[in-house]
Amino acid sequence: MKKIILNTLLLVLVANAVQAQDKFFTKTGKISFFSSTPMEDIEAHNKTTTSVIDTKSGKMEFAVLMKAFQFEKALMEEHFNENYVESAKYPKASFSGAITNLSAVDFKKDGTYKVTVKGNLTMHGVTKPVEVPGTIVVKNGAIQAASTFSVAPEDFNITIPNLVREKIAKQIKVTIDMNYEPLKS
Repeated sequence: MKKIILNTLLLVLVANAVQAQDKFFTKTGKISFFSSTPMEDIEAHNKTTTSVIDTKSGKMEFAVLMKAFQFEKALMEEHFNENYVESAKYPKASFSGAITNLSAVDFKKDGTYKVTVKGNLTMHGVTKPVEVPGTIVVKNGAIQAASTFSVAPEDFNITIPNLVREKIAKQIKVTIDMNYEPLKS
């Protein structure tokens, strides 16, 4: 009887460990954006992005505090938060979606896998469907995800005043770099 109970307990523990390995998490993900025009280059970095990926379903979620973006110039950061993204009113941006070609990724085997991620990007109170290319790198049980894509501020009702319109690109390049760890239950 003790052997049956011990085996059952061991089976439950192993099943929970395997299930927990389906979800990976980070709260130190990196998102940056870059705007380039003949008049000025603008770059900002955020190293406190929270993200989770479910390797079984392919679902991915991201949340980023807008005030956590850091700029080279304090005045750019102030204008970004107060005038453009209105971070007091819209404190975060988020993404919820999934890898569309999940069968192309073997999360149990080291390798580099090209993926497409499709979902909804919410920023400045506006939600838009997006589909972006990405790369998943699996190495020694760790997962790294990266993507580069462009967004138009006007698609998210972010108004750029005419006075500085020529200094900000119509398409902003966004770069995502996440290093995930297994989610502990």
